[in-house]
Amino acid sequence: MPLPLIIGGIAAIAGVAGVGSVIHGGVKMKEANNTMKTAKSKQERAVALFEKRNSETTELMDSIGKQELEILGSFEIFSDIIEKIQGRPDFKDYKRDGVNLPDYEAEELKKVSAGAGVLLGGISGAAVGTAGGFAAAGATTSAVMALGTASTGTAISSLSGVAATNATLAALGGGSIAAGGGGMALGTAVLGGATLGVGLLVGGVIFNVTGSKLSDKADEAYSQAQRTEKEVNKIVGYFDELTSAAKPFKTSLTEIEKQYRKRLSTLDHIVNSSEKIQWSEFTEKEKQMTENAILLVGLLYKMCKTSLILKDQDGDGLNAVNKNEVNTMVDDADKILNEVKNAA
Repeated sequence: MPLPLIIGGIAAIAGVAGVGSVIHGGVKMKEANNTMKTAKSKQERAVALFEKRNSETTELMDSIGKQELEILGSFEIFSDIIEKIQGRPDFKDYKRDGVNLPDYEAEELKKVSAGAGVLLGGISGAAVGTAGGFAAAGATTSAVMALGTASTGTAISSLSGVAATNATLAALGGGSIAAGGGGMALGTAVLGGATLGVGLLVGGVIFNVTGSKLSDKADEAYSQAQRTEKEVNKIVGYFDELTSAAKPFKTSLTEIEKQYRKRLSTLDHIVNSSEKIQWSEFTEKEKQMTENAILLVGLLYKMCKTSLILKDQDGDGLNAVNKNEVNTMVDDADKILNEVKNAA
């Protein structure tokens, strides 16, 4: 057979093989592209879910933290009013319906109030989640620590360490999510650079190999997206658990504060406006109201001392929601609230 025909035949066979290889490679490219699109969509949905629930939970925790600090900040005013009343009882040993409340201690309340004022002064310029950190750690304890730290001349910004138990920051695994985002960006870049048709210029065999490599990259990106999704679902479950404990706590705290503020205003009128400072001059109703105000202050002090979060001791996992203590505190608050309302 003439050489040109042989060469032509070989070329034809090689051409057919090359076309087949190109077709096979093209299928792999298409599959890799579809896999990458699915991975990207999965990743974006997971990150969007995390950002939404993170924002909601942080907002809730911040509102509780700020509210607790404002309550504690008012205790100095309350204490000053009580201290003006002459011949008053010591207001000790308050135990109602099995609920033990701290004794009335004017100096302790003033110290906590001053510390809360320090923290409130720094919240406006602090990062989102800082106030929530105080609620997580127990605002009463944080206020006492803040006063001690501030008295040494340390800047308020350094008090962020007090909020290290912030329920929405270090404990939430943001690093792995950030890593997942980087993995997706890398995978997308690889895919984008490899789909420029370079393989078609150098032959079907090379194109086929490129398709295989792209398929591996797409699979890797999809696997990363799955890990991100799994991590986000874990964190969202944590958010749900924290929210289910924090919402009723905030509702109870708000109602107790309402009753406290009402009595604080009445006491202010009696003592400062009417200048009635002798306990013997108080009517029985006014005495009962004053005792209930002391009761509410003790309850608020204890609520603000309650940590919503138990910090992970190992430092490599999610902080635990202190749901048992929080739920008990809410139940105790409801008992006191009912008693105070019935006596009003």
